[in-house]
Amino acid sequence: MFTANAYAAPSATGDLVPTTIERRDVGPHDVLIEIRFAGICHSDIHTVRGDWGPQQYPLAPGHEIAGIVTEVGPAVTKHAVGDRVGVGCMVNSCRECVNCLKGEEQYCLNGMTGTYGALDRDGTVTQGGYSTHVVVNEDFVVRIPEGIDLDVAAPLLCAGITTYSPLRHWGAGPGKKVAVVGLGGLGHMAVKLAHAMGAEVTVLSQSLKKQEDGLRLGADHYHATSDAGTFETLAGSFDLIINTVSAAIDISSYLQLLTLDGALVNVGAPAEPLPVNVFSLIMGRRSFAGSAIGGIRETQEMLDFCAEHNLGAEIEVIPASKINDAYERVLASDVRYRFVIDTSTLN
Repeated sequence: MFTANAYAAPSATGDLVPTTIERRDVGPHDVLIEIRFAGICHSDIHTVRGDWGPQQYPLAPGHEIAGIVTEVGPAVTKHAVGDRVGVGCMVNSCRECVNCLKGEEQYCLNGMTGTYGALDRDGTVTQGGYSTHVVVNEDFVVRIPEGIDLDVAAPLLCAGITTYSPLRHWGAGPGKKVAVVGLGGLGHMAVKLAHAMGAEVTVLSQSLKKQEDGLRLGADHYHATSDAGTFETLAGSFDLIINTVSAAIDISSYLQLLTLDGALVNVGAPAEPLPVNVFSLIMGRRSFAGSAIGGIRETQEMLDFCAEHNLGAEIEVIPASKINDAYERVLASDVRYRFVIDTSTLN
């Protein structure tokens, strides 16, 4: 074991503080990564504050990790010292269930191992990317292609794959009309990706204050959901709606915006239930679905797609000392569009 500098939450109510955490020694199939940048995801806030269930503290969050390989185990074949790599929301899975064998490790039937706040295979609790180093099995490390800077790549490991996966699964592309609910950390990547895939993209946001940004990022249209007329004007318009909002919205109203056989896919994860009027589904053979990140193979595919199309997250780089301020700004929707921690400030 060795120690790494980190920022961690001491409790569900306390500010994150500088500390040290233990990392396991590099095993035969492990990769040691010197973390350069770590994105701040709304999920980090939900988790450390116990919104999704009790946690074991202290807890260092962070599952949008970009860095450089500094050591590899003797049996590693996929990565080498000096490689530019990333780690997303999971660091292990059973590798044996039907979903893992399909390359959908995020849906592991025996429970994938989250990058932080999860019980690891050695019985310890995983600690995330708000730290200087991490040790990860090579199978859960992806290559960051040349052409994508590490700082803008970090949020792709969650925000990028979380939106890429449902866009691909539900067939976003030429001839398809895609709406994105919310223009935040997830939403801005959904717009960029859907546009690059060739879909006609509409942003549905509470107000028009980010309209200029939305159009610059690739949206063809932008509508305010605070205007009741929006739901009348756009009724029956979309083949696919990606809901990125991590708060309760009137799902039934949004279902009415779908075409025949359209799908509304939730990637935002509010703590409270989202009631649905079933007639909103029946009348139009519509679907209400969910999607969680993507498998390792698809995550690599997403990174390669982003490199090909020159895509990265819109970011604000901060020192570790500003993490707590950043949390408050995320909750106030005061970021365009992802905070990224420069982990060199942890040293």
